[in-house]
Amino acid sequence: MKIKSFLGPIVMNTLNGISMGVIVALIPGALVNQLIKFLLPSFPQLAFITTLTSLAALLLPMTSAACVGMVGKLSPIHTAALILAAVAGAGNFHFTKTGFQAQGSGDVINLALTIFLGYLLLELIGSRLQAYTILLVPLIVLVVAGGTGSLTLQPVSQIAQGIGIIINQFNTLQPVLMSVLMAIAFAFLIVSPISSVGIATAIGINGLAAGAANLGIVAASFALAIYGWKANSVGTSLAHFLGSPKIQMANLIKRPRLFLPILLNAGIAGGIGSFFQITGTPLSAGFGFSGLIGPLVALEGFHNNTWLNIGIIVLNFLILPITLSLVSNYLWQRKLHYFQASDFALNYE
Repeated sequence: MKIKSFLGPIVMNTLNGISMGVIVALIPGALVNQLIKFLLPSFPQLAFITTLTSLAALLLPMTSAACVGMVGKLSPIHTAALILAAVAGAGNFHFTKTGFQAQGSGDVINLALTIFLGYLLLELIGSRLQAYTILLVPLIVLVVAGGTGSLTLQPVSQIAQGIGIIINQFNTLQPVLMSVLMAIAFAFLIVSPISSVGIATAIGINGLAAGAANLGIVAASFALAIYGWKANSVGTSLAHFLGSPKIQMANLIKRPRLFLPILLNAGIAGGIGSFFQITGTPLSAGFGFSGLIGPLVALEGFHNNTWLNIGIIVLNFLILPITLSLVSNYLWQRKLHYFQASDFALNYE
């Protein structure tokens, strides 16, 4: 019991902090990158903004560790040490013969493991080093937690690859069943530490499979926003689908049963989407509604921007997920009392 009471806050603070870091680092790009893509031919100067948003995504390990430090009320020295370890364990900085190269946002699972180890080490050290804290703590946390994270990066990455292989088997199934399962799988991924974008690009899903993945994420995003709208601010609620529903990661891991209504919504959305021939690409499959990437790529898949096709996109990416979320919220919260809005509460003060 003592171990649980000691580790519990560390685990939850780590998950909550990483969820915040993901939003801070990735929302800027999610909000404007797709719009800027269409404006670039007329306004090439806007490329500077995409450079900045790419830099923000690159700094995901730092923002996540900083948020964990603030959530856990760690000292500036401890927080800075955690940031150093996070950079070492995230895997998006690589040492080459010509120096360091940085690419992507890193492996979120290994990032979480590295930050957790660093956080645990900091709690065990406490204030024992006293005047030597500023000299020794950054080195100890960097070498022990960061070094461990560097060693676990490859095996942890293989876990995601294995999940991708399993998900890729859905492509061999009948189209409607495939779409249902693909939507459920990506709805789960988007609120887990695993990167939905990374899985989608790794297995190269395309066509109906990618469209279903998008619709599953969209269904999860709107469901989480609506389930917790009474407990969260307007901005936080909007962040679920304009940014990423991964902000709910800690709440769902703490209460796994909350996955059930969300995954049911995703399965229904994916199945219906298959009848409308909603498609996507490997690069769009993991984004959902964020930055309008999923809807716009699905519209491009029709090869004809008629009002009918635009209506189909609006129906599948907006009307249907909102309707499913409202109906399921009424059923699971009001009638079955399966959850309450406070289960999805997020506090960013």
